[in-house]
Amino acid sequence: MEEMKSEFLEALEAPLQPDALKAAAARCASSANASDKADRLAIAATLAHVAFLAQDRIAETYDALAAGWTSTPVDAAPIDPFDRPAEPSPDGLWDAYWEVVEDGKAGKLDALSITARTAELGKFMTPQTLDRIAEYASRFEGVDEAAAGPMPELITLETLAACPQGSLGRQFHDLIIDNKFDLEVLDRDAIGLADLPQPLAYLNTRMLQAHDLWHITGGYETTALHEIAISAFQMAQFGHNYSAQFLSITAVLGADAPGPGYSVLMDTITSAWVHGRQSPALILIPWEDIWHQPVETIRDKYGLNRYESPHPPALIERGQAITQKLEVVKGFFQRLGHGLSRAFLGKTA
Repeated sequence: MEEMKSEFLEALEAPLQPDALKAAAARCASSANASDKADRLAIAATLAHVAFLAQDRIAETYDALAAGWTSTPVDAAPIDPFDRPAEPSPDGLWDAYWEVVEDGKAGKLDALSITARTAELGKFMTPQTLDRIAEYASRFEGVDEAAAGPMPELITLETLAACPQGSLGRQFHDLIIDNKFDLEVLDRDAIGLADLPQPLAYLNTRMLQAHDLWHITGGYETTALHEIAISAFQMAQFGHNYSAQFLSITAVLGADAPGPGYSVLMDTITSAWVHGRQSPALILIPWEDIWHQPVETIRDKYGLNRYESPHPPALIERGQAITQKLEVVKGFFQRLGHGLSRAFLGKTA
């Protein structure tokens, strides 16, 4: 891990530019073994660089990654970066970041803890960084228009339960109840969302309550693989910075995974990124006004296509269950590193 960290930090100092990133992604996509670890780490370091230091390069970077991995340019208008240097690395950021990576490698992180640990990295965000993220978010379709309205009111289970069977509202209600989810993942007041500069205050508040709505309408299931996918989708929709941070950690953790596992990871990230880039701006949808409508009606109304997953959504869970004999689920990233690769190496029934 120390050697890997050293190589990562070295690559972080020289993030790949779009053409070089595209070429590295193409080389990795054509390789079926771990001999391309240097390229993988360079890609991961570049994703970390744009997530934390040059957020206005997110679209440029992921467009290049997707084009290189799939050999097909992203069919969407470019979102240009700013003409300014990256922010300096805050003291302690990369040590804290690498602690998350190490715990992920050791299988100590589940879905809830990785959310909290990644969110904790937000303490390294300076006012200048937050302003940069906010300015960049405004370059995405629908963001300023949505943020100009009032802050979203809290949603209640009673409101959702009153929706008819087969409606979006009832599906949302059942998803929350059946999975013991919270209507808003985190307490918006406790984490101070209202103190963020606009449009970030609105965007982050809305995403706390709309994340599972995007799962339903976008066609993303509530599995480990599709949580990775929807992170890429959210990032493509409005540059969601938490998703960028999360995916950069995922990319580091996958950098030395066996070839099949890494391929599944990159297939998932790039396909969902393209889906997000080519979908309408979901941030503009007035969810409270359409609870009563069926999901297919909503998709047709707004021109939203369902996500076409390149791999079975429950692949991670299925591989883990078989290879570890139904042992209690370990960490989220342990499933990524071992469950995927074992499933694809023919050890799945």
